[in-house]
Amino acid sequence: MPIASLQRRARTRSAHHAATPHVRTMTTTWRREAPLIALIAAMFVTAAVLWPSAPARMPVHWNIAGQVDRYGGKFEGLLALPLVMLGLYVMFLVLPLIDPKRSNYASFAAAYDTLRWATLVILAAVYVAILLTSFGYPVDIGFVVPVGVGLLFCLIGNLMSKFRQNWFVGVRTPWTLSSLESWDKTNRLGGRMFVATGLVLFAMALVHTWWMVALLGVMIVAMVVWLPTYSYLIWRRDPERGASEDGSAKA
Repeated sequence: MPIASLQRRARTRSAHHAATPHVRTMTTTWRREAPLIALIAAMFVTAAVLWPSAPARMPVHWNIAGQVDRYGGKFEGLLALPLVMLGLYVMFLVLPLIDPKRSNYASFAAAYDTLRWATLVILAAVYVAILLTSFGYPVDIGFVVPVGVGLLFCLIGNLMSKFRQNWFVGVRTPWTLSSLESWDKTNRLGGRMFVATGLVLFAMALVHTWWMVALLGVMIVAMVVWLPTYSYLIWRRDPERGASEDGSAKA
């Protein structure tokens, strides 16, 4: 092959590498993952150990007063939550790898790990409470579940201001993903609204009334409607809209 042709190829290859920046990704290790893997494995082991002695009909749903309103079989009662947790665990591992803005995950890795841990640990606690109820122990599910979910909402609310632009966690709209100002301000507001919703859930654990359910519904509708609207309003007055945190820009 002519030397001139080789030189052209080398220059083309060098230009390509120079134009393609190195993408940082959030890394993980077996040491970091081992506790969560052990937690999920322990739930499956517990289900296997309890299977022979578990009742044929197990409570799987409760009403606002904490009373059982639906029963299911052993599979649903013992394995539904462990399977959900396994799916969530895999999802949390995969998202930073497939997100088009995956280079941002390294900048909020601690917040993302806290989100993973909080979600899985709280679900595991709910699973233990459900098992205790199924085997006749006096556990008030009408108290445990709202407190657990409320705690998760409060934790997420405190993490949202730490999230950086990505396609999977935080308030993601076309406007927050194309404006740093919209992302920051919308997620700070969303964090406060998540904490407020968590406090409503705490109140629901103590006051089992339908008006509390209505209040919770109003809070959720307010978030669904107002946060996208707010993100658009902030985006509209951002002079630097179109730029994103990973350095890309929209035409």
